Amino acid sequence: MMRAIVVDDEIAAINSLTWELRKFSDTLTVVETFTSAKEALSGINYLKPDCVFLDIEMPEMNGFALLQKLDYRNFAVVITTAYNQYAIQAIKESALDYLLKPIDGDEIKAVVEKLKKTNEADNFQVHFQETIDALSKASAPQMLQIPVNGKILFIRANDIIYCESDGNYSKIHLESSESLYVSKKLKELEDMLTNSTFFRVHNSYIIHTLKVTEFLRTENYVVLSNKKKIPVSRLKKEAFLNKMSL
Repeated sequence: MMRAIVVDDEIAAINSLTWELRKFSDTLTVVETFTSAKEALSGINYLKPDCVFLDIEMPEMNGFALLQKLDYRNFAVVITTAYNQYAIQAIKESALDYLLKPIDGDEIKAVVEKLKKTNEADNFQVHFQETIDALSKASAPQMLQIPVNGKILFIRANDIIYCESDGNYSKIHLESSESLYVSKKLKELEDMLTNSTFFRVHNSYIIHTLKVTEFLRTENYVVLSNKKKIPVSRLKKEAFLNKMSL
């Protein structure tokens, strides 16, 4: 019997997940739940669970900080969150699994099956360290060094809404409504934007997927947070929708 802990600052989310997990009572039991990351810190160290279902965005201390502070680390981590900016492939491959709220019952069933296999292989500690490494990489703000008018500007990737091609030059459009005209081709910017939240939807455009508010199917356009409409090429449409489904 595997022992699990659920950590989430929303009691409704805890109750919903715990109810779903009770369906697998022959395999897994929820030994404790926490709405406070600080209380969960001591609780996990004391109870030494086999698995922790962990929300990332919490007040006082987020899930990433909680993992870093733990003394006991021999358990599998299942990330549960409503924020898909953490759904990058690195996390998907290192944490035991990633559940995007609202959580589907079939997804929980698949997670329990993974837990059984991982428990048999006794790989919890390996998964834990890989999760820490992946979250560290995902949480670090990417900075770009862009030469403009004889100086180098340092730009946070998260401040970029989209990039636009202009021949051998490009325009970088920022959250501040400022636009930077840079002497780099769009392909060069694409190579620099290693953060998985960026996607080239068209030969002329790279967008920040977290800034997308709408997709107009009939016109093949996305609408970004600054109300700008950006075309999605027919060749890129399927890959774009697959990415957004993460």
